[in-house]
Amino acid sequence: MKFIENIRKASRKKASRKKAFFVMILMAIVLLVVLGFHPVSDAKAKSRDLLTVPEGFSNLAEMVSPSVVNIRTIKTVKGGGRVFRHFSRSPFGKDDPFYDFFDKFFGEDRQRDFKQRSLGSGFIIDKEGYIVTNNHVVENADKIKVKLNNGKEFDAEIVGRDSNTDIALIKIKLWRNLPVAKIGDSDKLKVGQWVLAIGSPFGLEHTVTAGIVSAKGRVIGSGPYDDFIQTDASINPGNSGGPLINMDGEVVGINTAIIAGGQGIGFAIPINLAKRIVNQLKNNGEVTRGWLGVAIQDITSELAEYYGLEDGKGVLVSEVFSGDPADEAGIKPNDIIFEINGKRIETGRDLTGMIAEIRVGKRVKVKILRNGKKKTFEVKIAKRGDAKILSSRAIKEQENELGVSVSKLTAEVARRLNMTETEGVVIVGIESESKGAQAGLQAGDIIKEINHEKIKTVKEYSDIIEKLNKAKSIEMLIKRRGMGFLIIKLTK
Repeated sequence: MKFIENIRKASRKKASRKKAFFVMILMAIVLLVVLGFHPVSDAKAKSRDLLTVPEGFSNLAEMVSPSVVNIRTIKTVKGGGRVFRHFSRSPFGKDDPFYDFFDKFFGEDRQRDFKQRSLGSGFIIDKEGYIVTNNHVVENADKIKVKLNNGKEFDAEIVGRDSNTDIALIKIKLWRNLPVAKIGDSDKLKVGQWVLAIGSPFGLEHTVTAGIVSAKGRVIGSGPYDDFIQTDASINPGNSGGPLINMDGEVVGINTAIIAGGQGIGFAIPINLAKRIVNQLKNNGEVTRGWLGVAIQDITSELAEYYGLEDGKGVLVSEVFSGDPADEAGIKPNDIIFEINGKRIETGRDLTGMIAEIRVGKRVKVKILRNGKKKTFEVKIAKRGDAKILSSRAIKEQENELGVSVSKLTAEVARRLNMTETEGVVIVGIESESKGAQAGLQAGDIIKEINHEKIKTVKEYSDIIEKLNKAKSIEMLIKRRGMGFLIIKLTK
């Protein structure tokens, strides 16, 4: 009986241990659920993107801030202006053909020359002291001061600038290693991901703001290479040139622009675009781009229907410039370019960007559609000069013995003049004491006719001025803002 009793006791103890074991397992499961445990899976790798509020903003700021610098410049400004005016201007800055024209004749301020102090940001890309910033931060600067995160200041010099992408490379001299920003891959950036903007808005050094990527590939009309990252991370004057950071602490963009009146919307240059520009600036001091020699426009639905394009893809050649590569190859106005070296062209931005990246002197195969038939031309790419980059010769200035500089009247120029004209040439500059100035011509006048001959292009204007006899008087029909049509008489 005692033996049996011992067996029963042992069984009860064993059952008790089993029960305790299962209770412990159950408690552990409950604890893991409460603590938010998730099994290891692919979702874990993506957890950072799924977080409502990311962790580690402070760690990121501490990691990246040492490589971010404050940039102060002193510039001599003619005719007045405002300290932060450059931030809302075209990234072309004073390389914009209409910069002097609009500031001089329609600016709010008419002041004497003065020293303008401007603020911006930048980030160190190597230990030799090279710093990336925006072109508009340092262009035409008489003096550039760079202040590091530790408070030390250094003079900087410009290594190279590219007004078309608003990128500049400057350099400071320092005999010891500098903190360097880690460069990322902007192509991997996704809409909705968190980003940080670091800079000196309104001079408030090393300010960190956070937001998300709102969109990619934005075109805001700042130049031929628009391809901006849009973000709602707060960007303000003084942020220009500072880095846009991903959650790995990598630079994915260069904070560049805001839209006047926009609330919480900023734009950054993708770092992958900047890499190519910076490398050229560092090695050559300038940027060399390919040039095809055409003015182009995107295909609208109406144009697609007119030309019988089912998909509406490609770009329409609106003008071929005499003596340039496309002209020599046989490309003509109204041709539709749809392929370069086997790569499909869908928009004007595609074509501009692709040609810009092609080495000067290289021959490329250009496929076009002409009168419903496909043709292929071999074109030798030329170097694109700054004048061509600024406007693809769509804004072409012509100055003559009258002391008058004119340019093609574009929709943008007409809008800025608050006029509805679409034909004619606009006067963008007049030499003092010239015949044009003495006759009463003014910058902003739109020349419609010369001696009853209609003027629609710069070439028509220059041709008629050249052929007129010097002794013959000239009558110009112009339209002036706020005054309507006027007749101006002058002699050559």
